[in-house]
Amino acid sequence: MNKKVLVIGGGAAGMMAAITAAEGGAFVTLLEPNERLGKKLNITGKGRCNVTNNAGPEELLSNVPCNGKFLYSAFSRFDGRDTMAFFESLGVPLKTERGNRVFPVSDRAFDISAALERRLRKLKVSIVRDRATALEISSNTIQGVTGTSSRYPAEAVILATGGVSYPATGSTGEGHLLAAAAGHTVTPLRGSLVPLQSAGCAELQGLSLRNVGLAVFENGKKIYTDFGELLFTHFGVSGPLVLSASAHMRHFDKKTYRLEIDLKPALDAPQLDRRLLSDFGKYANHDFGNALNDLLPQKIIPVVVARCGIPFHQKVHDITRPQRETLLQTLKGFSIEIAAPMPETDAIVTSGGIKVGEVNPTTMESKIVKGLYFAGEILDADAYTGGFNLQIAWATGRAAGAAAAKTTKDTTRREAQGGTL
Repeated sequence: MNKKVLVIGGGAAGMMAAITAAEGGAFVTLLEPNERLGKKLNITGKGRCNVTNNAGPEELLSNVPCNGKFLYSAFSRFDGRDTMAFFESLGVPLKTERGNRVFPVSDRAFDISAALERRLRKLKVSIVRDRATALEISSNTIQGVTGTSSRYPAEAVILATGGVSYPATGSTGEGHLLAAAAGHTVTPLRGSLVPLQSAGCAELQGLSLRNVGLAVFENGKKIYTDFGELLFTHFGVSGPLVLSASAHMRHFDKKTYRLEIDLKPALDAPQLDRRLLSDFGKYANHDFGNALNDLLPQKIIPVVVARCGIPFHQKVHDITRPQRETLLQTLKGFSIEIAAPMPETDAIVTSGGIKVGEVNPTTMESKIVKGLYFAGEILDADAYTGGFNLQIAWATGRAAGAAAAKTTKDTTRREAQGGTL
């Protein structure tokens, strides 16, 4: 008799868990209140969907700053290349871009969610539009789930409801409440891969800087560097560089953070000084503030002029060597004090979640409630940008689905043989 498995949440992790459980012979019901599955998946990567990273287990783990060790087993059995093979087997051609980021050749996230939904229907997974309101537990063993419109008896339940980022897609933290009611610890939830607030950026609002360097300082110590694009906003800074940097800034409650932008990373200090001398020669009889037009975007020039302390109307031929050195330092280390991250609702992923010490890392099963499993962003494990967070969803969904589908008979046989699930 097929085991009854209920998956709560029709996102990346939930769909993978449901597919895997059905492939394992279980009778699977997928509970999702949204009209469409994969609502958040469809907006990832600006609608292109950075499916995974073309990497093996060790490289994947090196890009998970929070509880990476917990994912060792899941990544060892289903890494980035396994994910690529899985989607290509579903008829989705993939391509690898800079940083080993993997996208569908079509650049359409919908192709990923559509392929998953086709697989679900082929496996006859029952997709029910309902919201789980309570876990039914007896003698520390799962019995099923109560929904808003029905009860759903089940021998295994997989919670894959996501975190609290992008609540409009359905990630509202409801899964954490269900788990907490069952006795699980939920570590503090906050945004990761999130824009940053700074009071000193309003006049630069709308300015996008490409090909700049970025360094993060924590209590004055440099902890991270990167290169790419960022955007000044009305509240502070955003863009790919900033989102990646935010994953390293985890202690705003007790530490201070500062960003330094290298506006000319392609030139080292001596090279940039020669460039300044060349431009100063060209604009020798002009006001200093007008001599930077060839070097910088117009919008940032008044800010750079103010920061380096050289009067805007000072003639270029009167600029001293110490003044030029101060300008050089400003260009190579344009400083931004960060007050706080933006709220969790503005984040790409959630940091925090179900305490991983209460979850079996091989099966994703709860150590508190037998038959209860977790997958995806609901867990306290998050990664940097580059497809790594979706890989967590795929790998944990795969592990939870496989374990949840196993019958008591399967388990007994494996344990008698000394194996692990």
